Amino acid sequence: MADTAAKSIEATLAEYAEKVAARGTFPVWEAPTQLVKEEDLPWAELGDGSAIKLQHVDLNTNLWISMTRLPPGFKVTTHFHTGLVYAVTLKGRWFYAETPDSISEPGSYLFEPAGSTHTLCTPDSNEGDTVVWFAIYGANINLDDDGNVVSMVDARGALEMYETYCDAIGADYSKLIVHGR
Repeated sequence: MADTAAKSIEATLAEYAEKVAARGTFPVWEAPTQLVKEEDLPWAELGDGSAIKLQHVDLNTNLWISMTRLPPGFKVTTHFHTGLVYAVTLKGRWFYAETPDSISEPGSYLFEPAGSTHTLCTPDSNEGDTVVWFAIYGANINLDDDGNVVSMVDARGALEMYETYCDAIGADYSKLIVHGR
């Protein structure tokens, strides 16, 4: 009986090895690579001097990738991140009010762990706007001065806001990469 069970396992493993070998080394993607150029998407003006250009949203992982434009002397609402954030400064300078000596400049890369709370600011002395590329997982929980929750933005909220803005001004956002819809 042990010989029969051993042969069955060997045969099963051999079939599995053939199946793995047949599928190839790399996965095959159903969708082609997607490219978004600077001019492909409009800036969504937020009414306070700042703007966002959403580039990619993955609703399955709650990821939203954007470029954010901030004028000199700007202060973003204090916020708590539920997920990881990656940032690359493309133009201008910025810092957190909580750590004003750590200034991000063009070419700077910043990692924010989940659970971070901070207030993004741009110096008054900036000449022109600051532009930062952000990849944000999860939500930004926006807080008032007393630490109370006043609003929340996640991938779906960012997508809905951006599409609503673009629809209102008649702007084309067809190159926006969206997964999970």
